[in-house]
Amino acid sequence: MKRRTFVLAAVSAAVLAGCGFQLRKAPDFAFDSIRVNAATSLANQLRRSLAADGRVQVLGPAEAGQPQVLLDLLQENRERVVVGINASGQVREYQLRLRVRFRLRTPQGRELVPETEIQQHRDISFNETAVLAKEAEESLLYRDMQNDIVQQLMRRLSALRAV
Repeated sequence: MKRRTFVLAAVSAAVLAGCGFQLRKAPDFAFDSIRVNAATSLANQLRRSLAADGRVQVLGPAEAGQPQVLLDLLQENRERVVVGINASGQVREYQLRLRVRFRLRTPQGRELVPETEIQQHRDISFNETAVLAKEAEESLLYRDMQNDIVQQLMRRLSALRAV
């Protein structure tokens, strides 16, 4: 019985290894130091994510030192757009949008990633009898979109192969 379990585990491991399966690992960046030029919650979360594994030195906007690359967060917009109303004209559904424009460049001004926009959107129903609950839900959805955008930025920065 133990032998059968061992053989089954070995075969499963061989199949997974043969298909190219790998656990997700920390991204590998082409730069050793970066400065994120912004003072928003998204910029703070991005700084924490970049510095998490300790391989990249993250310099703050006012810190001394010359980074290899500069990440400029040019614009961060939060929007709430009405997408549904009922027969009496009351809002029933909103679409929340978060748009971030950024670029990556060297301190000498050479663009590594030209100005790019990342956007996320989520739909949220609205009920005037539960306004406080809907405000809390809206806040959670914006935080979720921000997390997704930070992860997309991390993947785009790790896709850069040369500085």
